[in-house]
Amino acid sequence: MMRLFLAISRVAFEIGPLKVHWYGLIIGVGMWLGYFIFKREGLRRGFLSDHLFDLFFWTMVNGLIGARLYYVLFNLDFFLQNWWEIPAIWHGGMAIYGGVIGGILTLYYYSRHYHLPHLELADCAAPGLMLAQAIGRWGNFINQEAHGEAVSRQFLESLHLPEWLIQQMHIQGQYYQPTFLYESVWNVIGVSLMLMLRRYWKSLRAGTLTSFYLIWYGLGRFWIEGMRTDSLYLGPIRISQLVSLIAIVSGIGLLSYVNRQKQS
Repeated sequence: MMRLFLAISRVAFEIGPLKVHWYGLIIGVGMWLGYFIFKREGLRRGFLSDHLFDLFFWTMVNGLIGARLYYVLFNLDFFLQNWWEIPAIWHGGMAIYGGVIGGILTLYYYSRHYHLPHLELADCAAPGLMLAQAIGRWGNFINQEAHGEAVSRQFLESLHLPEWLIQQMHIQGQYYQPTFLYESVWNVIGVSLMLMLRRYWKSLRAGTLTSFYLIWYGLGRFWIEGMRTDSLYLGPIRISQLVSLIAIVSGIGLLSYVNRQKQS
């Protein structure tokens, strides 16, 4: 049977000469919903609304810069030849780990500057951050990037995916693993577990949800990164897998520290 393949346009709409891309819209929606959860959790813990908004704003700005710089640094040969592409984030090329690193540094500086408990703030941010990451992966879907190795259409159908998703994974005559979807689902499960922990485990210590985030996201990303075809490398090592291992070890170390503090 002959099939007609129509990829989803990367441009959501146009206002005169301005093109608004789906990638940017999806990232924006993810950030806004992430902020909603962050603010709700922060107010519940007694933080001021102004502090929460200011921290969100600067974390968002520095997170975007960090995500782009991380990607540019590990694709330096290309960007030295095409420097005008550096700000063109609507073409894709945002590394989540760079954004997380930028966000963590901002949160730490802000909490020290205003004498706020940084682990409690991080716990407020963790569920919203993971939700934003889950939503942001759909920007990769629109751009037909961050996918896995080539697979058959029958394989995608066996996952019971809708036709529009299968068609979008048909790129230049070949179907690919929807690794963006695996990570998005993994993150949604992680958000749900964090919110359940926060709700039903009343004796949670500051830093527990942050530990969970580091371990959960690190495990999922390490597994999924092994399937991807666009990984950034440092020699023979996939950089994101290396950073995932660091995140897992850091999460375990932080959880151990939190438990020791509880016992003392």
